[in-house]
Amino acid sequence: MGPGNRPLDMDWLEDFMVLAATGNFSRAAEARAIAQPALSRHIRSLEEWVGAELIDRSAHSGGLTAAGKRFQSLLVDVLSGLEAARIKARAAQDEASASLRFACTHVLSLYFFPRWLAQLEEKLQLGPVQTMSDSSSGCEEMLLQRKVQFVLCYSAIGSPSRLDEGKYPMMQLGGDTLVPVSVPGQGGKPLHTVGGGDMLPVLAYSDASGAGRIMRAHLGDIFNPSGSSRAVQPISVVFTAHSAILLKTMALAGRGLAWLPLALISDELSSGKLLDAGGGDWRVPLEIRLYRQRAELAPLAEALWTLVGGANK
Repeated sequence: MGPGNRPLDMDWLEDFMVLAATGNFSRAAEARAIAQPALSRHIRSLEEWVGAELIDRSAHSGGLTAAGKRFQSLLVDVLSGLEAARIKARAAQDEASASLRFACTHVLSLYFFPRWLAQLEEKLQLGPVQTMSDSSSGCEEMLLQRKVQFVLCYSAIGSPSRLDEGKYPMMQLGGDTLVPVSVPGQGGKPLHTVGGGDMLPVLAYSDASGAGRIMRAHLGDIFNPSGSSRAVQPISVVFTAHSAILLKTMALAGRGLAWLPLALISDELSSGKLLDAGGGDWRVPLEIRLYRQRAELAPLAEALWTLVGGANK
């Protein structure tokens, strides 16, 4: 096994990095939008080029060998350097046309990002801005694949994301709160209440949702009563989605109790369409975070990062 005279294909490196991040051939193939056999061929070709086995296939997984782990750690800097070189070349060609690329989770793209961006525009000429809205997992993937420069998302202490694990630079921009809410029932009290004793119909977040990860980290006893130090009633997950906006619609229809960001439901709480169904003990604090690429960015993106950092001191 050895590289010989075979040229290196950059797609092999991208495929390897996604496989290393997902640890699974099928998920990596889906993320790269190629067939799994093609991904496997690319990884085999990369191993031939390197001259070492990078993937541990003994358990039919996508785990890394010792050589693979070493190759990955060095490759991160190589790819970051290539990305920085590419961005600098583009900026040198036409710096005025450089655009800012953000990935935002759904709620923040509607209720936080527009106002925050307007505040930045008062101090910095931003030029073209591209914004993509997705689940927390989808936004993380866009940053990991260097499709965007920044990610705006919810997070919380004690529930690290892949971006935290990858040590991507981060700044906290503000905060929010997940509030357990229900429509009113008889007598104007919540139809569903946390700790009420009866079976609790829960509108839950999917695994792709950052709010779901935070919920499991901070209120795992709701979903695992046998391991709880707090008395909670039995639950039934009646609906699952990664979008808080969709869960809000289901909650307003009386389908169950949902933990929703306060920014999303402030009007409904004021009007009484939704009620706090758990009190302060069952609220979950959120942080609004801005993550960025580790590599050096185009001058305008770097200027934005510096401006945000100054505003948060």
